[in-house]
Amino acid sequence: MHPTTIARLLIAGAALCALAACSRANPHKDEALGSKAPLSPVQQQKTHALPGMPSLLDPNDLYAADRPNQLSPVVRGFRSRVYVPNTNSDTVSVIDPKTYKVIDTIPVGHQPQHVVPSWDLKTLWVNNDLGNSLTPIDPRTGKAGRPIAVHDPYNLYFTPDGRYAVVMASNDRQLVFRDAHTMKVAKEVPVSCHGVNHADFSMDGRYFIVSCEFSGELLKVDTEKMEVIGQQKLPFRGAMPQDVKISPDGKKFYVADMMAHGLWVLDGDTFAKPSFLPTGKGAHGLYISRDSCGMYISNRGEGTISVFDFKKDRLTKKWRLPNGGSPDMGGVSADGKVLWLSGRYSSEVYAIDTTTGKQLARIRVGSGPHGLAIYPQPGRYSLGHTGIFR
Repeated sequence: MHPTTIARLLIAGAALCALAACSRANPHKDEALGSKAPLSPVQQQKTHALPGMPSLLDPNDLYAADRPNQLSPVVRGFRSRVYVPNTNSDTVSVIDPKTYKVIDTIPVGHQPQHVVPSWDLKTLWVNNDLGNSLTPIDPRTGKAGRPIAVHDPYNLYFTPDGRYAVVMASNDRQLVFRDAHTMKVAKEVPVSCHGVNHADFSMDGRYFIVSCEFSGELLKVDTEKMEVIGQQKLPFRGAMPQDVKISPDGKKFYVADMMAHGLWVLDGDTFAKPSFLPTGKGAHGLYISRDSCGMYISNRGEGTISVFDFKKDRLTKKWRLPNGGSPDMGGVSADGKVLWLSGRYSSEVYAIDTTTGKQLARIRVGSGPHGLAIYPQPGRYSLGHTGIFR
């Protein structure tokens, strides 16, 4: 990326966070002191980060590249669409976010679970879990391509260096590292937990935390070695961990648990016993606001969305969907103004105003809508799921 572009992104990000009362110190202040100055956080990050991973724009904010409408040149020509995988209908509903209308229905493989942006931002992969395939969608045209055979692709992530795709093979009880472009298997990693499903990566990209839904466990995985280096049982009987997100400063991981009805808060470096924050019945999906100041939490079992403030370190709001609903997975619009969530058990999709919490639209789609992706979104590269961008 050109230095001028990086500078503009940093300036835009700083201005937004200042307005939202979550400004941070200038991470580059030591760089102007000459060669005798100690290593700045950015220089330290380059030294210790996973080789090949793009440098962070701001070492205090993992999401600094995700500011409103700061689209990569790769995606600027893409039409904004909401892609909704319908697990029971074996289709993807395509919504125009301007009109809130379904404009296309794409047949895909059996039981599509998530629509996942590729690391290079050029492809959307539909995870056909029981169909044992990935269907590529060209986000420039909205057209599907020929499926690629991939066994048990419940969910899909990408290593921060862009080298590998990581398939969450839930039924196979494996993490499968594949070439990020050809999907050829590089390494299969068996796991002793059951139901691997969601993940997020550390600030330096050297490890990632994985939730195991059906055994109530968490894994810590070395990215470069492709090995499980930690495993723990969550301290709640019947725990069912779901989505995983790291805080903007990289110090904490948040894991939604739909049976404990809240978030586990974990220090990923130490991988010590987590603390717990109640949010609502059926806590499921986690989405960072465009200014990095907050996180939206979908509480599927009660039809609400909780809002967590990172600076205050507490919940500040709870929005309730009118007439109920089952808010599940989704993402935030490119401008940051709308939160899009699938209604897993309601055959519908919700558009929610991120300022007021008001429901803007409720759109009928196929049966069992799950991991929808609003695309394109800001960011330089994708770590997978329904859109984790950095």
